[in-house]
Amino acid sequence: MKKYECTVCGYIYDPEIADPDNGIEPVTEFSDLPEDWVCPECGAEKDQFEELE
Repeated sequence: MKKYECTVCGYIYDPEIADPDNGIEPVTEFSDLPEDWVCPECGAEKDQFEELE
């Protein structure tokens, strides 16, 4: 499972952890996040994230 980094604040979205505080269950791929999901740290939209190598 690939991780993604917010280019605004550096938050790392890890699908193994996901974002349970905002209703995103663990083992949720970044591509499966709702379109209106935003960075839990800074509020940046999904298009502000880049895949980590």
